[in-house]
Amino acid sequence: MSETSVALRRAFDHATAYLEGLDDRPVASTSTLAELRSRLRMPLAATPTPAATVIDDLVAATEGGQLGSASGRFFAWVIGGALPSALAADWLASAWDVNACLYACGPAAAVVEEVAGEWVKDVLDLPRDASFAFTTGCQFAHMTCLAAARHSLLAARGWDVEANGLSGAPPIRVLATEQRHGSVERALRFLGIGTRALHPLPTDDDGRLRAATLATALAASDSPTIVVLDAADLNVGACDPFAELIPLAREAGAWVHVDGAFGLWARASRHHRHLVAGVELADSWATDAHKWLNTPMDNGIAIVRDRAAHRAAMTLSAHYLVAGGDARDAIDWTPEWTRRARGYAVYAALRELGRDGVAALVDRCCEHAKALAHGIGALAGAELVAAPTINQGLVRFLDPDGDHDRYTDAMIAAINAEGTAFFSGTTFRGRRAMRISVVNWRTNEMDVRRTIEAIGRVLANGRVRAT
Repeated sequence: MSETSVALRRAFDHATAYLEGLDDRPVASTSTLAELRSRLRMPLAATPTPAATVIDDLVAATEGGQLGSASGRFFAWVIGGALPSALAADWLASAWDVNACLYACGPAAAVVEEVAGEWVKDVLDLPRDASFAFTTGCQFAHMTCLAAARHSLLAARGWDVEANGLSGAPPIRVLATEQRHGSVERALRFLGIGTRALHPLPTDDDGRLRAATLATALAASDSPTIVVLDAADLNVGACDPFAELIPLAREAGAWVHVDGAFGLWARASRHHRHLVAGVELADSWATDAHKWLNTPMDNGIAIVRDRAAHRAAMTLSAHYLVAGGDARDAIDWTPEWTRRARGYAVYAALRELGRDGVAALVDRCCEHAKALAHGIGALAGAELVAAPTINQGLVRFLDPDGDHDRYTDAMIAAINAEGTAFFSGTTFRGRRAMRISVVNWRTNEMDVRRTIEAIGRVLANGRVRAT
C-alpha cells in the first residue's frame, strides 16, 4: 500500500471516530491554549516524517482542541454540520486538487459548479437568469455583490470604476439597518467605499425596517445608493418586509442587496417562505451553503441579477489564460484566482436532500429552535427575550441581585463548561442574552431535551458567580 493510501486511511479512521463520537463528547473544547501550544510547538525536524505518522501525531496533539460545531447540540453561531455526501464530496475535491478558476484547469469542476449554481437559484426561487459565484463564505459573497453594485451605480453616472478607481467618483452611500452583520461593513472597507458611507437605519420592535424609515432615508440624498436588507438578522431571525421596501428602493434608483446568510433558505420551505416574500425583487443576494445547506466550511454564494455588472466587476484577461469557450469560467464571477472546487459539496448536498429534504431541514430546525427557546425560557431563573421568527431565539438569566447582564454571561460560560451543549452571547436592544441558533441537520428532539435538562441542572446547582 502506498504512503498516500496509508495516510488517507488513517485520516478516514480518525475522522470517522470523531464524527461517531459527537454525541458522547463535550461540545466545548477541553484543551487549554497552553496545552495545545505545548503539544504542537515541537522543533521542526530536519528529516522527513512518514505521512501516516504526521496524521496520527496531529490528531493526538489537537485532542480536546476541536470545538464540536458539527454536533447537533451546537447552538452558538449559525454553523451547520456537513452532510455525509457533502463531506465526502469535499474530500474528493481535495483529492482531485484542481484550481477551479477555469474550465481548462478543471473541466468537471466547472460543469458541476455550473449545475449546482442553477440548482441553488431554483431551490431559492430566485431569478433563473441571474449570475452566481461560489466564494469562501458570505463575507466574500457580500463583496462580490457589492462590487457589482458599485460598478452598476457608478456606470449609470458615467464613471468607470474598474479603470478609474474611486478617487473623483460620485460618492456612494449605503443604507443598512442597525441589525446588520459586520461582514457588510468589512465588504465596504475592502471595496474602498468605506464605513462612513454607511447610514444605519433603526428597526421596529420586531427587528424589521419600516417602509417610512427607508423612504425618508432615500429622499435625503440623490447620491448613488445601495440598500442592504436582512433575510434573517443574527439575533432574532427578523426578515425585512421585502415586498414593501424593495419597490421603494428601486423607484429611487437604488441597488438592493440582501444579506441572506442563512434566512434566504426559508424560501425552500412552504411553511416559512412567506417570511421572505418579495426577496426575489432585489438586485443581489448573499448566502452561505455551509450554514443551512450543511456543506463543509468555505462555501458562500453570491447571486446577482445584473449579469453584465457582475462580470464587469470581477472578470480579467491575461495572455496565458485559456478561455473556456461555451464553458463557464469561475474567474469571471469570483474575486479569487486560485480556488478550491466548492461546487462538488453543494452539488452533493442538494442531491442528497432533494427539494423536499431542504424544506424538511429548514422546518425541522425552526421547530427545534422554538422548542429550545420556550423550554429554556420556562426554566426557573431564565427568561424568554425573543421567540424565534425562524431558527434564531434569545433567552437571558436572572440574577437575584439584579445584574442580569453579567449573570447571563456567567451562565453561558457555565452551560458551555457543563459540556452538553454550546451557546454564545449577544447584546440585543441594550441587554445581554444567550443566542439560540439551529441549522444543523443532526439536531433532533433528543438533543433539544438533553440541552434543556442540562441547563436546568446548571441553574439548579446554585447561583453562578458573575465575574
